[in-house]
Amino acid sequence: MGHACSPGEDFASEINVTPFVDVMLVLLIIFMVAAPMMVEGLGVELPKVKTAEALPTDRDHLILTLRGDGKLLLDESEIDAAALEEALRHLVALPRKQLFLRADKQVTHGAVMEVMGLIRAAGVDRIGMVAESASPAPAPADGLWSVPGGAPIPPVGKGE
Repeated sequence: MGHACSPGEDFASEINVTPFVDVMLVLLIIFMVAAPMMVEGLGVELPKVKTAEALPTDRDHLILTLRGDGKLLLDESEIDAAALEEALRHLVALPRKQLFLRADKQVTHGAVMEVMGLIRAAGVDRIGMVAESASPAPAPADGLWSVPGGAPIPPVGKGE
């Protein structure tokens, strides 16, 4: 039944790790190539401000992005202005989440105000504006968050 060994032979009890190492190296190469593609972002050039701090990392907020070409993105999904009010009512106003508006610096003031009007019409009364810090080390400010890569200016609206 078993493998018959002669008295001087031992079983080969070593595991061949060469295929395992080969697979791991291939996976490493795949992730090294794919990782930079996931970090590209939404193509928004934020305005720089003197003091700014970054967004909180919890899931109690949504980010509305107004790109330079005028397209709107709610978190990372494209949305048109007609559907924005209803989406904000269900995703932000009713569950009382915080909304941050991230607008490209090339967008006109009028376009930003139109979007803010849609946000207000949806029942969202607190809006945070996102900007980048102009200095490498943002100065601490009361009531603001601090995380690199984008920052809200204090929320504007009722209840302050």
